[in-house]
Order: sequence, then C-alpha cells, then structure tokens
Amino acid sequence: MTRANAVRYMVIETYRAGPGPVYARAAAQGRMLPAGLRFIDSWVDGDRLDRCFQLMETDDRATFEPWIAAWADLVAFEIVPVVDRAEAAARSGAQFGGRVPAD
Repeated sequence: MTRANAVRYMVIETYRAGPGPVYARAAAQGRMLPAGLRFIDSWVDGDRLDRCFQLMETDDRATFEPWIAAWADLVAFEIVPVVDRAEAAARSGAQFGGRVPAD
C-alpha cells in the first residue's frame, strides 16, 4: 500500500450475536487483516456494545473482501470512505473565511 494513494474508511461492524463471539475470535486469531489493509483505531458503541467503528486505510477497496469473509459469520459490515473535515470543506467549495470551522 502506498500512503499517497491510500483511502480511509469508517468500517461499521454490527455484531450478529453480541460482542462475546467477536472478542473470543479476535483473542484467538487476531484481527486477520490481509496485507495492504491498515487498522488505525476503533471505538465501540458505549450503550449496547454491539457495534464497532473502525478507522482503516487501504489503496484498494478489494482488500476488504478476505477480511470480511473471515468475519461475516459474526459481523455485518458497512464500509464508508471518509475524508477529514478540511478535505470535505475544500471539496464542497465551502467558504469559512479561509479556515475550516472548529469542532
């Protein structure tokens, strides 16, 4: 993967049978990421613990396919390409007095 061509994705995982089986497999087998797919960080739904939001990066979206196949029995996936707010503002043509608004 070349960082210059890499696209970031928010991966939304919904656990089919709760978090237990997912954490058990991760403990036994790790993330099982294929070459070219980079994990950046993750957050879990704090109320129900049944969804995970993972920020990942790759220069080839097809790289997700073997990873999804390895987890599909336990997890439903939504994969969304994301950009940071500065890039979103630039792409949209939004004008904020020459700066991107703060959060």
